[in-house]
Amino acid sequence: MTQQAISTILLNQKFTREALEAQVQQSDYPIVHLATHGQFGSSAEDTFVVAWDQTINAYQLNDLLRRSEQARQQPIELLVLSACQTAAGDQRAALGLAGMSVQAGARSTLASLWQIDDESSAALISHFYQHLAEKGHTKAQALRQAQLDLISHPDFRHPAHWSAFVLVGNWL
Repeated sequence: MTQQAISTILLNQKFTREALEAQVQQSDYPIVHLATHGQFGSSAEDTFVVAWDQTINAYQLNDLLRRSEQARQQPIELLVLSACQTAAGDQRAALGLAGMSVQAGARSTLASLWQIDDESSAALISHFYQHLAEKGHTKAQALRQAQLDLISHPDFRHPAHWSAFVLVGNWL
């Protein structure tokens, strides 16, 4: 018997800060994926991901993740931030939103260091999830294999397409 993956998609006007918080706290999904725009700024207030109704700055995301860790039976095993510069940081915030997410309770975070191309990022993330689902693959192995898949694709060979993503936290 095959078990189907259960997921909740918050798309467009359904992706609000309140809806995200409710889903993260009320569910025990091991993976939370935020496919939205993001920005790293010089302060926590200027570092954010974009929801439909507002931006969610670094402080708010940190608070959301900390409260969810207390409410959930199982921790967030993997937070995927497939937006631009979600792993960019500076002297005050090493690894940006990705580093903050791990400090706030996500076991690991997959995020990008710089501006990314939508098409190649979608391909990399898709390959990452395919490899992650394979028996015995760690998160690090799944990311490596997804990067190798893109390197072998004629349109995505350039490092700009596959090298922006980093895995922070637990690589297993």
